Amino acid sequence: MNTQFANFKQIAIFVAGIYTASIPAVAHADWSIMGLGTMGGHSSYAYDINDFGQVVGYSSLAGTTHAFITGPNGIGMTDLGTLGGNSSYAYGINDSGQVVGESSTAEGFGRAFITGPNGVGMTELDNPFYVGLFYSDARDVNDSGQVTGIINIAGADHAFITGSNGVGMTDLGTLGGNSSYAYGINDSGQVVGESSTAEGFGRAFITGPNGVGMTDVGTLGGRNSFASGINDSGQVVGTSFTAEGFSRAFITGPNGVGMTDLGTLGGSSSQAGIFDGPTHGINDLGEVVGLAATANGEYHAFIFSHGGITDLSILAPVVAAGWTDLVVRSINNNGQMVGHGQHLGHTEAFLLSYTPDTIFDPQPIYIPPVPEPEAYLMLLAGLGLMGYLARRREETFNGNQA
Repeated sequence: MNTQFANFKQIAIFVAGIYTASIPAVAHADWSIMGLGTMGGHSSYAYDINDFGQVVGYSSLAGTTHAFITGPNGIGMTDLGTLGGNSSYAYGINDSGQVVGESSTAEGFGRAFITGPNGVGMTELDNPFYVGLFYSDARDVNDSGQVTGIINIAGADHAFITGSNGVGMTDLGTLGGNSSYAYGINDSGQVVGESSTAEGFGRAFITGPNGVGMTDVGTLGGRNSFASGINDSGQVVGTSFTAEGFSRAFITGPNGVGMTDLGTLGGSSSQAGIFDGPTHGINDLGEVVGLAATANGEYHAFIFSHGGITDLSILAPVVAAGWTDLVVRSINNNGQMVGHGQHLGHTEAFLLSYTPDTIFDPQPIYIPPVPEPEAYLMLLAGLGLMGYLARRREETFNGNQA
């Protein structure tokens, strides 16, 4: 009798388990924010994140600043050291955990570096253009280890690209002016950034695969623009001035074709990419992060997703945890974003996340200028692509005057 009852109980538990598993979940995941801490100093800054959630940036410690890498999902912070000098800064990471950035040398010069997988070892990039005291600075790296950034050649800054694993260095030239700056690279080796023109303007550019050729991406009606990031479809993000003199965040179609204004949070300006340092503000889903002006003139961090802009600075978990003045610099393909903000009286790097079932609250908004008919078509095409990629996933910022 006891044996029969025990068997019946096991069957009942098994059936109840199947029934429970078959009930659709009614709860949804929420936004979450996590401080990454420091390496003993008073501040830290996060600049990039890969698809495993490894975060890179830099932290103050003992009177200086060192580059760091974390483990998956932002857990733990490891000092990457330097190239013999006092300071280092990490700006980019690929899915193997190779990290790039800039470090001072024992002689006090600033040099671009690359590490091995998971941030192991720091190697100075070979610079065939090296002359005297001139510097180099690595800004991004793709999954083949191709590095892009800035080198100084005879007193002028130029964008560069390397081969795999940071080997070799090629000058990408300019759009007719004296200088160029590279900020992002995708897995095809397409590089984006800003170049001066013969007329003295600053223009966003994109190259072909492996850095071949440099094309002006254009503007939103003003004279100046810059590109801060690119995804594997060649969609470019950055900031452009409008004919009215406002700075606006933009996104392009694949391979940098066309430019769409991403709107604002009710104010006059926005930016995808921050003027005070490198950013990697777009993922392969076409989601974009940056800063946008609110109606009262404040700048808030945003994400462009789900058809519009969401104000990240007023998310309930962000406010509840006491975070203010958020700056978001990078987003990976899993909806994880990194940057820095003010928290408990100091500047700290953070990891801000959402999952596919997170409800966007506040709802995304879209406040663009009145577009031409062609811009409507471009917007619809772009949103259609983003919607398609989003469905697949759920089945897996003023500088120069205009």
